[in-house]
Amino acid sequence: MGTEEKQGIVFVVLAYVLWGFMPIYWKLLEHVSSDEILSGRVIWSFIFTLMLVIVGRNFKQLKIDLKDLWANQKSFWGLFVASYLVTGNWFTYIYAVNAGFIVQTSLGYYINPLLSILLGIIFLKERLSRAQQFSVLLAAIGVIILTVSYGEVPWIAFTLAITFALYGLIKKSIKIDPLRGLTIETFFVLPFALIYFVYLVVSDKAVFFTSNASTVILLIFTGVATAVPLILFAKGTKTMPLYMSGFFQYIAPTIMLLVGILLYDEAFSKIEFLSFSCIWLALILFTISKIMQVRKTDSSVV
Repeated sequence: MGTEEKQGIVFVVLAYVLWGFMPIYWKLLEHVSSDEILSGRVIWSFIFTLMLVIVGRNFKQLKIDLKDLWANQKSFWGLFVASYLVTGNWFTYIYAVNAGFIVQTSLGYYINPLLSILLGIIFLKERLSRAQQFSVLLAAIGVIILTVSYGEVPWIAFTLAITFALYGLIKKSIKIDPLRGLTIETFFVLPFALIYFVYLVVSDKAVFFTSNASTVILLIFTGVATAVPLILFAKGTKTMPLYMSGFFQYIAPTIMLLVGILLYDEAFSKIEFLSFSCIWLALILFTISKIMQVRKTDSSVV
């Protein structure tokens, strides 16, 4: 394993660890409404990513990216839709954490990779081995058990999984630098975020100008909290095998689950344990089969 690959692994693991502990950050802002946090997150994410682009002397390239996107209308509107999908994902996640549904957010991010697989089969005509087909079926059983035990559809988990899986599907077809891509994505949502934030200020509903210094600082740093893990992830995945990155993605929801249960005393019944066990087993089975598949391909190439 080369130095670049080892560095890539460190970056990706760090990104997932940061995402896993992110509920703690949003809990510090639970006295702020989810809509104000979201509008601020968009605004400060755009400012922070734009600053990184300017400092990295990539502003000219950013303008070229925008021109290229506009020339390819499918990519332009694809990224536009993706920006609103991820914004919806952000809002659902912030709301869920502050409403006491951290365990359900972890379920959403466990389901996400399996849903991405189904989207790959439907839209990209990808094929699964028998072991992978069985893992998807096993995960579906886990979700059904949980749905029946809840007495209602776990809409938070499904919303998080569906929006992020669709976001990933669209992004897969658009080739753009991750940092500049994130800058453009936040730029697409920025007008609505600014309009809504002005509305909150005019109607005296904004906490930003009336709260203490620690709250203001936390709100400003939502941009950093959003961008840093994404940048680490983007840098790391460039120098490491894709299947390995896929294996590490379960770090984040596992940490979220433990944070919800151990730090915030969220309920985790035997039925939920049974459901999660089906999903864990499905993910392990899928990951092992994927690793074996990749190694078999590599050995045949050599």
